Amino acid sequence: MNMALWLHRAGLSHPDLAAVASGRRVVARYGALAGRAARLAGALRDKYRLAPGDRVAVVARNTPDYVALLYGIWHAGLAAVPANAKLHGAEIGYILAHSGARVCFVSPGLDADIAPHAPASLERLIAIGSAEYEALVSADAMTAAPRAPDDLAWLFYTSGTTGRPKGAMLTHRNLAAMSFAYAAEVDPVAPGDALLHAAPMSHGSGLYIMAHVARLGVQVVPESGAFEADEVFGLIGAWPRTSMFAAPTMIKRLVECPADCAAANIRTLIWGGAPMYVEDALAALDRFGPRLAQIYGQGESPMTISTLSKEDIAGRDHPRWRERLASAGRPFAALEVMVAGGDDRPLGPEETGEILCRGDVVMPGYWCNDEATAASLRGGWLHTGDVGAFDADGYLHLKDRSKDLIISGGSNIYPREVEEVLLAHPQVREVSVIGRPDREWGEVVVAYVTGDASTAELDALCLERIARFKRPKDYVFVEALPKNNYGKILKTELRTMDARRG
Repeated sequence: MNMALWLHRAGLSHPDLAAVASGRRVVARYGALAGRAARLAGALRDKYRLAPGDRVAVVARNTPDYVALLYGIWHAGLAAVPANAKLHGAEIGYILAHSGARVCFVSPGLDADIAPHAPASLERLIAIGSAEYEALVSADAMTAAPRAPDDLAWLFYTSGTTGRPKGAMLTHRNLAAMSFAYAAEVDPVAPGDALLHAAPMSHGSGLYIMAHVARLGVQVVPESGAFEADEVFGLIGAWPRTSMFAAPTMIKRLVECPADCAAANIRTLIWGGAPMYVEDALAALDRFGPRLAQIYGQGESPMTISTLSKEDIAGRDHPRWRERLASAGRPFAALEVMVAGGDDRPLGPEETGEILCRGDVVMPGYWCNDEATAASLRGGWLHTGDVGAFDADGYLHLKDRSKDLIISGGSNIYPREVEEVLLAHPQVREVSVIGRPDREWGEVVVAYVTGDASTAELDALCLERIARFKRPKDYVFVEALPKNNYGKILKTELRTMDARRG
């Protein structure tokens, strides 16, 4: 059950159908794309002597090459380790070391940032488009390596609330189940339909590549390689039946963009990664019409826990329409979802507890982390750490997160990592990082600090150690942090204090 066979099949049956585009220009058709992936696979196995199951990292901005890289890795029987190209070199270094990746493909220019942090286990750091890279995709092709359904396909590094990021092991079975769920319940795909990658292909947007390959869609990558509202509207105008995954903040920016948009060309705009304010969803519905869908998931159950359909979002005539619009929708048919109490027993409608799920889309565990695996998958259920409740109609309502995870612009940020950087400043005595609600970003990072450091010094320290998007947007200097009798900082009280300040 090798996911690469989906591309191989498409290359044989529809070699002349458009597969990948850069902006408005088709750069690969299915026959050529399948051949490129097979040749890359041959080079990885023969030239670099990689063995089935070895990990290959991809640290790249959105690029048309992303599709061939993923499928080439799988074709060779290897596991992909896509990483956020916005991360600091030291953060990338940790992922490379922890995953044991032997080869890493990077966007041009990123190799210089990553090289000083590369672990000894990394044998090759290859810039996409370099002479070495082009030689690989010109090598002799190989037959797709056999893979079992439970073999590792994608090592998804997901942020937690403490310690280093964990690698969620996504198998070929997981990716297939996720793709079937997407095509069946979120966004049915027909041959020639476009998927616009304005969000990172290393995460949410990239996970929808497979469903579009299976159904002969075309992957459209903006020429800028990033999200620009004007460019997105231009590409929607150029590609009929376009879908796009976006964080709520991206949808909000599209709504506010004054440029013309050929909304009739939109198949589906899917939001996820963070909740969206009801008012913002209404504004999007007013501008783009009945073309919006929502998904709720985690890296551990990729993009697939519950979904709010286009029909539900557009169903203004339903007596509980606004209530449903504020929900995360209904569970996907591909898995079981329950709300449980502290004893992991199911709770009834309107009772609040932790959201648990199980099914073929749920990861088998974390890479090289038995302790975290046992805690997250106890009793055979994925414990999401999110708190919610079902209503009487079976719609899931997210109440809060039991973890301290901050979600800003759809990106996960865990406070301890930022706190550890700030505590490295000699004049910082104590620090606690929280998320502050923000209408544009969902949340922004705020650091409460005791000590004599300046904001400029703390900013510089963060920019030296971690990705820019994790840097606090506000520093609040206080005489003391709220604590309980055991000396533990009370983040709940800190959030209350912060709300009063605003």
